[in-house]
Amino acid sequence: MEFLRPATLAEALAAKAERPGAVPIAGGTDVMVELNFDHRRPEALLDLTRVGELAGWSTSDGTIRLGAGVPYTRVIAELGESVPALAMASRTVGSPQIRNRGTVGGNLGAASPAGDTHPVLLALDARIEVASVRGSRLLRAEEFYVGVKRHALEPDELITAVHLPAHAGPQQFAKVGTRNAMVIAVCSFALALRDGQVGAAIGSAAPTPRHAREAEEFLTAELPWGSSDALPDSLKRRFGDLVAEATSPIDDVRGSAAYRKHALGVLARRTLTWAWDEHRTGERACA
Repeated sequence: MEFLRPATLAEALAAKAERPGAVPIAGGTDVMVELNFDHRRPEALLDLTRVGELAGWSTSDGTIRLGAGVPYTRVIAELGESVPALAMASRTVGSPQIRNRGTVGGNLGAASPAGDTHPVLLALDARIEVASVRGSRLLRAEEFYVGVKRHALEPDELITAVHLPAHAGPQQFAKVGTRNAMVIAVCSFALALRDGQVGAAIGSAAPTPRHAREAEEFLTAELPWGSSDALPDSLKRRFGDLVAEATSPIDDVRGSAAYRKHALGVLARRTLTWAWDEHRTGERACA
């Protein structure tokens, strides 16, 4: 196995074009596990840790461009106010050591249905920036996930950044796991309320992370956007039911399909309560 270590993005893209089978590695929190268990034996590893163009973030016209190499610890410390749901999800990733190394770009590259950041990217209608020597393009998050641990990248492309709306209104993320840390999600859920629209997405309860479309449409139509009243329990229950119906989970060692459906209904009701309270009072809850 060859080890390629470019110093610039141009070098990285050239290496990927020359060796399409090379596996990109940033934090290595997923790739190294697969190598250690001999689940993967690529022809080459493409180390991106020295590529400075991937290691920063910026804001322009209300949009955050988050470099694919920014670790979770920086997302938590630097973006908690502007993209709170992404910071919430980042706090649930692994251990402090893993959060110091792991990246949103790496989470996308693994494309696991249980990836913690995926529901947030879907709920916020994020764009995934990918590049090759042929140029760059933007993919909507919902276009990115095409199957279990499969994404829409071409063989010569690398993930370079994620584009997210800044200060986009109340957001929440919640996750169920068998313990509080170092755990793969049994299921997860993200919710965003912005500009009279609702984004709602599930993780670890279908072959890919996915929108809960009927739940989004229902809530967009039924929320009393101009009101400061609390939401009726009947509306929350219906929203939770629609979120549960959007799933197609399996039974596995982490939880049963029935439990995942039930838990996502509960997460949907709770996050809606927290997000709506922030919408009507201006005070963030459970951030």
